[in-house]
Amino acid sequence: MKRVWLLNIRSEKEMTHEQVAELAGIKRQYYGMIENGVSNPSVEVAKSIATALDFDWPIFFEDKSNKTLHKASSKEVG
Repeated sequence: MKRVWLLNIRSEKEMTHEQVAELAGIKRQYYGMIENGVSNPSVEVAKSIATALDFDWPIFFEDKSNKTLHKASSKEVG
């Protein structure tokens, strides 16, 4: 499932995949896979992305929060 909430956070910060990936110390392609829900980050990578974008990293692993945020984000996007 695409992480629309992550896309929204990145967009609000006006950052590209490349910028987030560089700050997080990962490859741009890997960041794109995480944002698109194709890949799940390790705890270390989740922390790095969260630090780069300034949010609480555990959200990556909270199913209920992800579903709630996804629904809320979908309303904002659509």
